[in-house]
Amino acid sequence: MAPPDRSERLLVALDVESLADASALLDRLSGVLSRCKIGSQLYTAAGPAAVELARKRGFGVFLDLKFHDIPNTVAGAVREATRLGVFMLNVHASGGAAMMRAAAEAATKAATEFGVPRPLCLGVTVVTSLDRRALDVEVGVPSTVEAHVLHLARLAREAGLDGCVASPREITPLRLALGKQWVIVTPGIRMLDRAAPDDQARTATPAAAIRAGADYLVVGRPITAAPDPAGAARAILEECGQA
Repeated sequence: MAPPDRSERLLVALDVESLADASALLDRLSGVLSRCKIGSQLYTAAGPAAVELARKRGFGVFLDLKFHDIPNTVAGAVREATRLGVFMLNVHASGGAAMMRAAAEAATKAATEFGVPRPLCLGVTVVTSLDRRALDVEVGVPSTVEAHVLHLARLAREAGLDGCVASPREITPLRLALGKQWVIVTPGIRMLDRAAPDDQARTATPAAAIRAGADYLVVGRPITAAPDPAGAARAILEECGQA
């Protein structure tokens, strides 16, 4: 896979309450960014209309709904996501190989059926709010975060997925283990001048994530909570370019 252009590798997270909020944010970012992430909050509030809004504004959409269910149910969800024309979607890798295989096959079949490009299908490894203690004590996985991320990513590749979602701290081992073609999408991006990482336990700066080998960065609050979202996005893009 050819690396995305700089303007395409930064995705703003539209974690807002309504279509009106999403529309206003996209208006402010138009001409600066060309891709966005639509997750559970906005999709629950507005449904497919959120994807339609973003696409009509010229934004490519990463549908971040983290499907996790029996294989048949996930296959149906991926089929409908593909129909919406998203360029990327994800499922929880912890759902198992059969579920991920069903997702990959559904995306390929639906893309042909609806005459749209096949979306990239990613496996979510370990969400960025978990650290080693939480993974062990709360989730019941007595492993390091890095080891578990690598295990799930390898399982995802064997099942036919295109890449994974992982924190900045796992990018380098993932790239070394899975090669250049494996797509790595990284949330948990924070700027150096931000005092606290909020609810994110495993974070890095944009430059550090790009240098480590991330293909895409998903950034929410450092852009959406900024007084000037477009200016904040430009600063992140500039840092990515320098990296």
